[in-house]
Amino acid sequence: MKHRTLRPALETPEIYLYQEPVDFRKQVNGLAAIIERELQHNLFDGILYLFRNRQCNKIKGLMWEDNGFILYYKALAEEKFHWPKTDEEVISLSGEQINWLLDGYNLQAMQGHKELHYNTLF
Repeated sequence: MKHRTLRPALETPEIYLYQEPVDFRKQVNGLAAIIERELQHNLFDGILYLFRNRQCNKIKGLMWEDNGFILYYKALAEEKFHWPKTDEEVISLSGEQINWLLDGYNLQAMQGHKELHYNTLF
């Protein structure tokens, strides 16, 4: 993986993807309202929340850091992000997974072998 400068840290403790598309005219206050009113989460817990537009070619992220908000924004020139599909309102990701998503990987297709459980070999 190439070195990226303006990316969420791999150690970011909590990252949530909001499932529904968002009007990208929303800035900090509009996104904060979704977090507080719809998700009923505390804005100031240091969690990174990620939102997508309807075309799935733009991502905005919002996070409180010590004394102010950080607003991430990435717009793809030609392709789309592979936003995971689920019935959940938000999906929790690791710092590594969000960076894979930003690089264009399909997180749902990146599943390893199933874990096996045995009681005895013979």
